[in-house]
Order: sequence, then structure tokens, then C-alpha cells
Amino acid sequence: MPAPHGFDYVTRADGSVVITHHGRSATVLRGQRAATFIAEAEAGDPQEVMARWTGNYRRGNERTARNHPRNR
Repeated sequence: MPAPHGFDYVTRADGSVVITHHGRSATVLRGQRAATFIAEAEAGDPQEVMARWTGNYRRGNERTARNHPRNR
């Protein structure tokens, strides 16, 4: 699975964090969630952290779900 890419984040003066994906706003975090995100992004790979926080990452079950009878 390729590594996530195309994510970026900006910390605003009010403490909120805006996460974008390829230039489009993906989510806005405020308060304690923003502080937790900043701590995780600084400690690990920021691209993976942003992908996880926005829910924009593959889980490995896409092929299985596509072949399920209700999705045909």
C-alpha cells in the first residue's frame, strides 16, 4: 500500500487546525482535538496522521467489500 500524500495542515491563530487534501479542506479540528493532532503530527509521520484523522486511508478490505453480494 502506498504511503499517504497530498495532505497539509495550517494552524490558525485561534488554535484550530485546518487539514487539507490536495488543496481542498478535509476537516477542521478545534480545542483539545487540535492539540492532540498537533502532538501526534510532530511525533510521527504527519501524512499518515492526517490521513487517519480525516478518515481518508485504505483499510485493506476494499476488494472484499466490492465482491460482497449486496454490492454487486
